[in-house]
Amino acid sequence: MADGGGRRRAYIGSFTAAGGPGIVTAAVTADTGALKVLSGLNGVPDPSYLALSADGDLLYAVSETADGAVAAYRVTGDRPEPAGPPVPVDGNGPTHLAVHAGHVLTANYGSGSVTTVPLHADGSLAGAPSGVLRHTGSGPHTPRQQGPHAHQVQPDPSGRWIVSVDLGTDSVRVCTLADGTLDVHREIALRPGSGPRHLAFHPDGTRAYVLNELTPTLTVCRWDAEEGLLKPLSETHVLAGAPSGDAYPSGVVTSPDGRFVWTATRGEDVLSTFAVEGDDLRLVGTVICGGHWPRDLAESGGFLYVANERSGEVTWFAVDQATGLPRYEGSIEVPAASCVVFG
Repeated sequence: MADGGGRRRAYIGSFTAAGGPGIVTAAVTADTGALKVLSGLNGVPDPSYLALSADGDLLYAVSETADGAVAAYRVTGDRPEPAGPPVPVDGNGPTHLAVHAGHVLTANYGSGSVTTVPLHADGSLAGAPSGVLRHTGSGPHTPRQQGPHAHQVQPDPSGRWIVSVDLGTDSVRVCTLADGTLDVHREIALRPGSGPRHLAFHPDGTRAYVLNELTPTLTVCRWDAEEGLLKPLSETHVLAGAPSGDAYPSGVVTSPDGRFVWTATRGEDVLSTFAVEGDDLRLVGTVICGGHWPRDLAESGGFLYVANERSGEVTWFAVDQATGLPRYEGSIEVPAASCVVFG
């Protein structure tokens, strides 16, 4: 959503338990990518991940707490306004959410489940969840994989399928959504102990890149939207050398033209750039993220934005069109920043 001066809006989530302001609204200057804080909203505890409706009129936030919830806000001017009370998701620690086909879907890390919450026609939350899909399974990495940990949920580019990424079970579930209920179409196993965290689709809809948290790698996959089939092809390291400790990769995005893939790695405080070469990825290089503990990574308008959780700022980078390498441009202070989305 743009104002009369041609500025768009960015919405930044943060961890209130760590001193974050809740949901921050910032203006985006199109030609420089610069952010300017407009307002803060402390509506629910720990709104760690946000998503916008397709028309940009509603903003949704998870509350990443033990008794997890989802909240909806109307986007009006410089400060979102609550569109009704938060709704419990019958899940622990929701870390991600998506809006699709008249529902909000939350990935609940603590309980290893995905919740479906129906929406009214005006986009507000319609009440209690219409379904909860509970993942099962475990992995070899202890203590991180003693049970399921759903970390991300999103529709595929065709809109026919819902995919959920589970760090605890080393798998991606491909689901259908009908009558407010998710049903597993198939579960795709990834390498044991890899700990998949987030998945990004290539813009052409035929490939997907799964970022693994427990090993600093990207799994390159073929995506068949007709069959709802994700086929792992290869795995590539996100760092040029061995990490100094646990690396904790976090975010993955693809460029709108499909030429590049970027990842963020918290333990090393770096962004990695990959050139897409058919079904392969080539590591071009890494750059410092401009802060500490880059929890989330987003692309908008030719710029990359990084939510640096522990140092408490959002940094932005211009992208070299030839190499894809980011160049630091600036930052704003947002304590305990956790994600950035754009309207």
